[in-house]
Amino acid sequence: MSKNKAFYLNQLKPGQKCKLVDVNIGGATGQRLTDMGFIPGVEIEVLRNAPLVDPVELKIRGYNVSIRHSDAKYIEVNIL
Repeated sequence: MSKNKAFYLNQLKPGQKCKLVDVNIGGATGQRLTDMGFIPGVEIEVLRNAPLVDPVELKIRGYNVSIRHSDAKYIEVNIL
């Protein structure tokens, strides 16, 4: 995967690290993600991301969090 191309969080594999570019979902879900710390510039490490299996487990701001695949596909990131 190219480091300069934007990807979505659901495309990354365990162990990969990335920097959040944008959360492309609004409403209550977008607000919930923002409240959890998903803001542009934050670094994220993928801990677990099994295809088609919820949840996606991540490390963000020193915390382990879990989100749904249906939400991860709206989180645009750049691979570090």
